[in-house]
Parts: sequence; structure tokens; C-alpha cells
Amino acid sequence: MKKIHYTDNYLLKPYHPVTVFIIGAGGTGSQVVTNLARMDTALQASGHPGLHVTLFDPDTVTQANIGRQLFSETELGMNKAIAAVTRVNRFFGTAWMAESRRYPPAGTSKNRDDKPELANIIITCTDNVRSRLDLWRFLKKYREITINNEKTVYYWMDFGNTKTTGQVFIGTVRNKIKQPVSKEFLPVPRMNVITEEVSYSVIKEKDSGPSCSLVEALGKQDLYINSMLAQVGCGILWRMFKEGRTLYRGAYVNLDTLRVNPVPV
Repeated sequence: MKKIHYTDNYLLKPYHPVTVFIIGAGGTGSQVVTNLARMDTALQASGHPGLHVTLFDPDTVTQANIGRQLFSETELGMNKAIAAVTRVNRFFGTAWMAESRRYPPAGTSKNRDDKPELANIIITCTDNVRSRLDLWRFLKKYREITINNEKTVYYWMDFGNTKTTGQVFIGTVRNKIKQPVSKEFLPVPRMNVITEEVSYSVIKEKDSGPSCSLVEALGKQDLYINSMLAQVGCGILWRMFKEGRTLYRGAYVNLDTLRVNPVPV
């Protein structure tokens, strides 16, 4: 029997828009936020409350970002999160939020009685290992705590890439997502998040640093790797909403061979 994961029922029939945090508004994040705006429109057309997105990024738009990332000359000098969300809100009529800072904030208290900033779905589009490890340590403190429906974290989707290859994984933050009985498939209540899938502790952090020009930036990441990843990842998420289930928890993308290899549940 094929393994399958059924989407948590709250995300399919919520009382309010499903809350989503996107961490990073660069090459991939700027594409993902636009894709989610399209998804929000489609969900609302089907009677679903849709999505409410908050985008986090402390960086500003530079000349090197124009072209590879989804920014224009008129947004030079603006904070990336604010620029991307302002554009989406104007185009789609949403009221999404932008935060010109990192997430989770440094020095977050470990006191579980605090009111943490949480969302139903966390999406990371960052370019370093440390941010993922810090996020997972933060999320594990709240994985089995139900504060309210809007702040219960169900899934973490992570995007990562090199120059012409990349991967996207979605995993369950809660230890188990309730699954229905199936005679056709083998339901899986838990999927690994990226930090459980990859042993980041043995990977040496390598900071490539900012690029001074588009040509230099394209030497590090190809022009379409980010947008391809964003399409594949959001495609998985869309099916989790539309069909209420997924046979795949991720995918590997290779622009050199023009292949997308799915990762089954």
C-alpha cells in the first residue's frame, strides 16, 4: 500500500484564514509569497477562508537583487518584506503583514506561558543552516501546545538550493496529525521536518556574502532555480488544501537535467 498523509482537518475547514509565516523574502521567498497570494484567491473562490501571510526579512533591496529576485528598480532601498507584501496587497487586495526583522526573534523566552508568535504553517526560504536549527529549537517548545487554532503550528515547509539544484520538504511540527482510516493507502501521521531529514550538525556553515551585481549573483544561483522550487513546493501545499492529502512530502529539482524527483511520504 502507498503511504499517504492527510492534511490536518483544521486547515481544510478553519473558522479564520490559515496563518502562514514566510521567513526570508529573497530569491525564493519573493516568489513564494506571490504564489501564496494566487493560492489564497483560489481557496476563497472555493469557499475556504483563505490564507493570512506574514513575511519576515531584515534585508533591503539592492541593485543585485533586481532580475533574479522578484523586485523592481522602484523598490531599491526598501525592506524586502515590506516591498513584497505591499505589492501583493495592492495587486490581490489582501491585508497581509510584513516584518522587517528575523524570525524567531533573538533571545526568545523559553517560558511556555508567554505568547509566542506562531502560525499554522511556517515556510523557510533562508540561505543558512543556523536559521533552520534556531527555528527548530524554537518550534519544538510549542509542538504539542494548542494556544488557539490560529497559533497552532501544524507544518514546516523548507526550501533550499545551490546554483542549479534545490529541494523542498514539508514536515509535521506536531508529533502526530490525526489520520482517517483508509483501505487504499497507509496513512502516515508524522513527516520529518528538514532538520530531522538532514544532519545539519555535520555541515559547515558557508556564508557566500552579498552580491554586488546581478552577474555576480547569477554566478551563485541560476536565474530560475528559485522560481522552479517555489512552484513545486507551493504545488504540494496546494494539493494538501485542494485534495486534503499528499503522496509526496517534498521534491528535488535539477535544472541541469530538467528533472523533478518527488520524495514520497
